[in-house]
Amino acid sequence: MPNNKFAFFNGAIVPIEQAQVSVMTNTLNYGTGCFEGIRGYWVPEEQQLFIFQLQAHMERLQRSCRILFMQLPYSTAELCEITLDLLRHEQFREDVYIRPLVYKSDPAIAVQMNGLTDAFTLFAVGFGQYIAGSAIRACVSSWRRIDDNIIPSRAKACGAYINSALAKTEALLNGYDEAIVLGGDGQVAEGSAANLFIVRDGVLITPTVSNDILEGITRQVVLELARERLGLQVREAAIDRTELYVADEAFFCGTGAEIKPIVEIDQRKVGNGEVGPVAGTLVRLYSDLVRGRIPAYRQWCTPVYL
Repeated sequence: MPNNKFAFFNGAIVPIEQAQVSVMTNTLNYGTGCFEGIRGYWVPEEQQLFIFQLQAHMERLQRSCRILFMQLPYSTAELCEITLDLLRHEQFREDVYIRPLVYKSDPAIAVQMNGLTDAFTLFAVGFGQYIAGSAIRACVSSWRRIDDNIIPSRAKACGAYINSALAKTEALLNGYDEAIVLGGDGQVAEGSAANLFIVRDGVLITPTVSNDILEGITRQVVLELARERLGLQVREAAIDRTELYVADEAFFCGTGAEIKPIVEIDQRKVGNGEVGPVAGTLVRLYSDLVRGRIPAYRQWCTPVYL
């Protein structure tokens, strides 16, 4: 069960039980909202909670709002301060997941984005692994990813995640841990809620941002780490379904998923069926990175407690 006590709601930090909306709220009925998922990591040796890439997430929330005809009443800097204030009220001493949400608050039976009232709320909960296990099995979903001219994947739109939920549910019911979703053109897009990478012949490859994927913050971190720390050749390029079956390695990445190696796809072993050297190294590197243990990247980690 969630262990949080507060939420930022209607312009103030209030007890979580007071952060309520009507059953007639437009976003509840039609998915007319957008959100972010942000992680914070508790570091016992420093007695500090670090929020990873806080500003980058709030900047992406602003971009989602622009795409969806929504107006945020706060600047990126103000959103960051609201987040810190809430977490200081909560006094977490564990890893957390932070959820900012922009939504249409009117009790309006109106399928539209314009002319409605925008509201903002934010809460955080204690949070561990999003996908259990050190390595996972995945399948290619029968559900296709929605494209940019249907619901734009680069906006984290609430209603779009029905697409993700259908793909993930299908994977779980068929005995897998996660889904890989193809775009309308039949090429690989991403996971149900994570970006995807493969390794072939020493080259790290990920779909382009034009392949109907979320412009992932963790994805960008992986690209930078691969170039600067691992010295890998990196390509952003279209990936065919069958390339998944001949890849030497594969893994998901995302704020929730973190770095999650894939050892089987559609009942075919990825490589030798074990966590590969690239994914294994990235898992360890990312774990240190988000906890502020790599000085060169410490600016990505925002401390909560003064």
